Amino acid sequence: MVEAIKIPEVKQPTPSPRSRPRRGYLWLALLAIVFVAAAGVGLVTRFSERRALANETEALAVPTVVVVHPKAEAPQQELVLPSTLQAYTESPLYARTNGYLAKWYKDIGSRVRKGDLLAEIETPEVDQELMQAQAAADQASAQLEIAKTSAQRWEALQKEDAVAQQETDERTNTLTQAQANLAASVANVRRLQQTESFKRVYAPFSGVLTKRNVDIGALINAGNTGANQELFDVAQIDPIRVYISVPEIYAPSIKAGVRAKIELATLAGQTFSGNVVRTAEAIDPGTRTLLTEVDVPNPKGELLPGAYAQVHLELKVSTPRFSLPVNTLLFRAEGTRAAVVDRDGKVRLKPITIGRDYGLEVEVLEGVDPGDDVVLNPSDSLEEGQQVQIRKQGGGNS
Repeated sequence: MVEAIKIPEVKQPTPSPRSRPRRGYLWLALLAIVFVAAAGVGLVTRFSERRALANETEALAVPTVVVVHPKAEAPQQELVLPSTLQAYTESPLYARTNGYLAKWYKDIGSRVRKGDLLAEIETPEVDQELMQAQAAADQASAQLEIAKTSAQRWEALQKEDAVAQQETDERTNTLTQAQANLAASVANVRRLQQTESFKRVYAPFSGVLTKRNVDIGALINAGNTGANQELFDVAQIDPIRVYISVPEIYAPSIKAGVRAKIELATLAGQTFSGNVVRTAEAIDPGTRTLLTEVDVPNPKGELLPGAYAQVHLELKVSTPRFSLPVNTLLFRAEGTRAAVVDRDGKVRLKPITIGRDYGLEVEVLEGVDPGDDVVLNPSDSLEEGQQVQIRKQGGGNS
């Protein structure tokens, strides 16, 4: 048998009393290090939290805005403006003689041609004056014949030295005076004949009778005075004139020949075509508009003078135009402004000129560019040069 080998037991050395205090110091030092490390970590954490809070406060102090870009409009547009239709030619008819209305032949709405008889006036006083003037002309003619015969006789006697030269000159002057009297009488007769012809009222041009202000037996006064001064009103309605006031910004695009379409609420679904024929060539300083005339053919008489209509003008615009939502506008005391964010993230309040109102959008004639970042729903407290952050409509910041 193999004998077991015995390993001798090693005895641990007994710690000396001096080593125990050293081990306690080590533990104290380790605890101090742990405390210092914990305090350092706490300070770092607190500092980082304060820094994050400061950054967050600073970020919240800069307002975040949503921006949109102006939308460019087509270079050719349809300008719609209100208008009032007017007759191409309209004339009130007055009497040129005194009397009583004997008869009228045309009533309102009647189509008349140039030279049509409209009414007759009884002029008894003028008739009597004409008869008296004719009698006076006959009397002056007879006196002229006597003066002529007398002057011829006295000239013959003067050649024979039977009468004095002065007497012959007197007879010659009497003849000259008689000739003048006859000429005056004839002129008076012609005047009264012309006045007599005014007892018949004729249409000065072809058109429609729009007014009749007198009736049979009414007292007629010559000229435009008195209660019944205007007898009739005649209007030429083919073609018909359409006057519109074009805003000054569109004035350079208004030229003769520009096509136009006319729409009336009373004739729904129908349009009438015409062209610009002339403009006032001057801007009205009171309304800042250009008076423009459009002539529209009206052979059937469907367009009535005085009617309200809308005119659609096909214009070619040379200057670029944009549209913006109405909730991008700032109405300030100094005028309408648009808040635009520049490359540095600062707000620039740009003055703009507004054209037409589309409802949810407005036309901007000048003040913005296509690449501008225009603030949507700007705050009333937004100021020039204020720093902002841009947030896209999708939700992210930029």
